[in-house]
Amino acid sequence: MKYQNVYKILSIEEWDKAQKSGFINTNLDIKDGFIHFSTASQLATSLELYFSNHQEVILLLPNMKKIKANLKYESTKPDSKRNGFFAHLYGDLSTEDISKSWLIKREAFKLPISILLEAESV
Repeated sequence: MKYQNVYKILSIEEWDKAQKSGFINTNLDIKDGFIHFSTASQLATSLELYFSNHQEVILLLPNMKKIKANLKYESTKPDSKRNGFFAHLYGDLSTEDISKSWLIKREAFKLPISILLEAESV
């Protein structure tokens, strides 16, 4: 399995906290023991499932050369709505590891979750 880039989505509050501490991790990352990423094809569904109550989020592109040694692609749990392989980072993610960031604002058009899940399974 080969993906060129993976992305990290943060709330504005999580990004503010990361900039102060120098490290990126969310409550979900801490709970699960790894840092969650999405590929480009998984982003829309991740945004809908985990950030639907946010009007703005920060999208981060890490420097893949810096994180690839600790990055693993793992399949979803059997009871998950989602399927496929997701990138998980086992190790620290520093703000210095980020190549690019974008402020993403919620827009007027929104696809149904069933279509987003279908798009991931292709």
